Amino acid sequence: MDHTSPRLRAFLSEPIGEKDVVWVDGVSHELAINLVTKGFNKAYILLGQFLLMHKNEAEFQKWLICCCGATEYEAQESSNCLKEWCSCFL
Repeated sequence: MDHTSPRLRAFLSEPIGEKDVVWVDGVSHELAINLVTKGFNKAYILLGQFLLMHKNEAEFQKWLICCCGATEYEAQESSNCLKEWCSCFL
């Protein structure tokens, strides 16, 4: 059974391009505001941070929680979304 959310399916359906960070599955409106404030206004910029952390989900999640105010759920969903995108497009 496929447990992929509609939002994740939409994100994975095409290249990131110029999508705003709020398109990343797991990024709530509140988290998006925090990310934009820190300069992560585009999904590709957040993906860059994930890649700088060598696609280490635990490290990325810790960073999202500690530095950006993400909940544990948001951090898990966001890192999974970026990991899945990398699997599809890299």
